[in-house]
Amino acid sequence: MKVINLSHLVLLFGASLLFSCGTKTDESAEDVKPKVKVETAVRTEVQQMNEYTATVEANIVNKISPAIPARIRKIYVEVGDRVRKGQTLVSLDKTNLSQSETQIANLERDLQRYRELYEVGGISKQQLEQLEVELKVAKTSLSNLAENTTLVSPINGIVTQRNYDEGDMPSGMHILQIEDFNPVKLLIHVSENLYTKISKGMEVQVSLNVYPDEEFTGKIWLIHPTINQASHTFPVEIRIQNPEIRIRPGMFARVNINLGSNESILILDASVLKQTGSNDRHVFVIDNNGKANKKIITVGQHLGDHYEVLSGIDAGDKVVVAGASRLSDNQEVEIVQ
Repeated sequence: MKVINLSHLVLLFGASLLFSCGTKTDESAEDVKPKVKVETAVRTEVQQMNEYTATVEANIVNKISPAIPARIRKIYVEVGDRVRKGQTLVSLDKTNLSQSETQIANLERDLQRYRELYEVGGISKQQLEQLEVELKVAKTSLSNLAENTTLVSPINGIVTQRNYDEGDMPSGMHILQIEDFNPVKLLIHVSENLYTKISKGMEVQVSLNVYPDEEFTGKIWLIHPTINQASHTFPVEIRIQNPEIRIRPGMFARVNINLGSNESILILDASVLKQTGSNDRHVFVIDNNGKANKKIITVGQHLGDHYEVLSGIDAGDKVVVAGASRLSDNQEVEIVQ
């Protein structure tokens, strides 16, 4: 007959007691419902403000260069100077111009002599007409030379670049750049779903980092007729009157377009969760059985501490605003105040 060791019985009894207690603890832990706070989704009037960023551009940019190579004799302006339309900017070497003027003077004398000879039958009509054509071509060439030896400004504007000095022979680059700063323009790219809502002449509000306490008014000047297939946006050009030239090309701008108001659902931004590995956003909504249901939503504007919800939930839904991060779909919860 085997003798059971008393110490072994004590150990077995203790282990069974621990297992029994552990099982009860686990079962009670499973019965505990996560505590959450909820807020009812409401529908309210929301201003449809669309914000875009852009860089200020000059209305017109002219690059001043001669069509015919010639050495620079005189530059009359500097970077930053304001110029008027028709103002002389650069004088180039006139050697070719003088030669062309001499050639035309000689041709005009020859033409006069040819006409006299033609009248007495000394030359044919064809010879006379040939000289007339030659003179006409020479005058066209002279006009072209004159235009390219004295360069004038085609616009009212400001000199923004000077790439050569007097005595240089321009090659490959323009001599000067003139820009018109009044008005200035902005180019933004608008989502295709707003194509029917944007119209020429609409006023927009523009803010600039350099003037943090001011707002400028611009107008939509041009709407491009095609949609970019890759980005699904279309370019929109905005112009801002700038008589005091306070706004300069290169400044960073924010454009706000007000498209009126819509009734939209608003929820606290703390309730919106982002799906890991995607751009999907979701919330948890408590159903009538006290369970948290996961709802994929589409968000619009971020207004203060609320999101505008475009789809996914309805007004009156009880949305979890605290404790959502530890929930799973269709999980029972306890709502606390």
